[in-house]
Amino acid sequence: MSPTQLVQQLNATASPLSAEQITQLNQLVAQLNPIQQAWVSGYLAAASQAQPFSSDSASSQPAVAAKLLILVGSQTGNARGVATQLEQQASQQGLAVELVNMADYKGKDLKKEQFVTIIVSTHGEGDAPDDAVTLHKFLHGKKAPKLDGLKYSVFALGDSSYEFFCKTGHDFDQQLAQLGATRLAPVVEADVDFDQAANDYIHSTIEQFGKALKEINGSSNLPANDLGNVVPIQSASSAFDRNHPFAAPVLANQKITARGSQKHIRHIELSLEDSGISYRPGDALGVWFDNDPALVAEIIVTLNLQAEEQVEWQGSNYSLSTLLSTHLELTLLHPNFVKHYAALLESQGVVYDALSTVLEDKTALRQYCAQRQLLDVLLEFPQGSAEVTASQLVAGLQKLTPRLYSIASSQAEVEDEVHLTVAVVEYESDVASHQHSQTRTGGASGFLAYRAEDAETVNVYVQSNNNFRLPADTSTPVIMIGPGTGIAPFRAFLQEREAQDANGENWLFFGNPHFTTDFLYQAELIKYRDSGLLTRFDVAFSRDQADKIYVQDRIKEQGKAIFEWLEKGAHLYICGDAERMAKDVQQALLDVIQDQAGIDADAAQDYLENLRESQRFQKDVY
Repeated sequence: MSPTQLVQQLNATASPLSAEQITQLNQLVAQLNPIQQAWVSGYLAAASQAQPFSSDSASSQPAVAAKLLILVGSQTGNARGVATQLEQQASQQGLAVELVNMADYKGKDLKKEQFVTIIVSTHGEGDAPDDAVTLHKFLHGKKAPKLDGLKYSVFALGDSSYEFFCKTGHDFDQQLAQLGATRLAPVVEADVDFDQAANDYIHSTIEQFGKALKEINGSSNLPANDLGNVVPIQSASSAFDRNHPFAAPVLANQKITARGSQKHIRHIELSLEDSGISYRPGDALGVWFDNDPALVAEIIVTLNLQAEEQVEWQGSNYSLSTLLSTHLELTLLHPNFVKHYAALLESQGVVYDALSTVLEDKTALRQYCAQRQLLDVLLEFPQGSAEVTASQLVAGLQKLTPRLYSIASSQAEVEDEVHLTVAVVEYESDVASHQHSQTRTGGASGFLAYRAEDAETVNVYVQSNNNFRLPADTSTPVIMIGPGTGIAPFRAFLQEREAQDANGENWLFFGNPHFTTDFLYQAELIKYRDSGLLTRFDVAFSRDQADKIYVQDRIKEQGKAIFEWLEKGAHLYICGDAERMAKDVQQALLDVIQDQAGIDADAAQDYLENLRESQRFQKDVY
């Protein structure tokens, strides 16, 4: 008998659970795969052994113990992963702890809390993640309560190559203090390579709050083990995660833009057979990769270094070529490396005015880094009479991090496979000399395009994205806006809706430069249109006519119908480029709402914000 069937029989037995608890348990078990059910079963068994049982425990009202509330706001899932790890390790250490997504938490309840730790990411230009926006707005509003009795800490994730690094975390920290809460520790900032910062934060948080909880709850809330021996806990949903990826065999790897296209986009299929990995439409796939051996060799030659020279890094010794190939970031140029390299040259009397000028302006430096890779800096500003050692080079580089790709398939359709739609980053460098290669490729996209098949497997893991989900009610209409590779999650959405035999209407907006060369998944999408799965299908091929037409233009053309769909409950989704497309599309939507509803710009913004708060407007942008 399955665990689900056993739970369903609770209604027919003398269960100590209330009807509401039985319903909640049924709902939970229905969502879990066998691995998850086994983990929960073991967890509950251990918990029951740890707590004395009394015959009236089901009916008596236990004393309310102080707890540590973990509030998490996550865009891509990294913050959620840290929060989950903290929850598991704190529970393992005997602390009373509760993990809540910010989107599910009522801000006014903070006045009832004693201990809170905030784990939140920042994305884009200092923006809060979608599930943190409402709480962030509430705490900065007039209705925010006084929080004199609250003690808190903040773990802020971000990307230091952006100007507003970890801004959301600092926003929460400053506002909580403004409302009277007591800061137990300074904000912990974590960059894209956040593993060590997260481990240190988890250790210190358990120690800090463990002592505070002990004073209130007594020894029952003391950590059970030595805090120095805290060991990371694997994800309950899979044996594979960011730090323990699955080696997925490559099943297919083909270019899906035609000859003559200005874009190089590939469709990639990987096998998850025997991994136990499951995913949902809207999730992302984390991809680990090695740097291009040719790029590694060029960097070593350019600095007159030796490939086999031994270099100490994070407590171990590696050859320089191994470090550059598998451990360090070479294709995403970080501002800190440019500063580091310039300082090394200047300390030895080599100064470039052009480089100094770039370093004087933060905006100019970010733009400079966005258009170049590490090798370009070394070629544009040669070391000359200076000498950059292998250790000095390594000291300025960031740790290699995986890349996230929106999953382009539904397991209801492809079963033990996962599909990706990958735009290959590829350009000609304007600083390379005739002695060096001109072409630059992205780290992960270049690996997937040119070396993944030879490698036979790709190391991957699933990154859940609960901020980008199909509506639970399959009769709900959906509007999907996904130009370019933004089509990826909507291919998964359509596969899922077809498998569900969903009767909700589906409307897709897709755009790319040319119909003949850039119509991604054309045969599939036409099939969906002809079968009726796609109720409406609007395309915009921007370069096929004298005047450029983009998806935002189609949105404005269809404004009346779009607003009618929204008014009848449609969910709205955007996927794709955050820098230009997403902003232009959102503005087009605001114009449509303002025009169709006959309201001003502020009211239109409120309308869209209400859709977002009710999870009817979701974005997956990059």
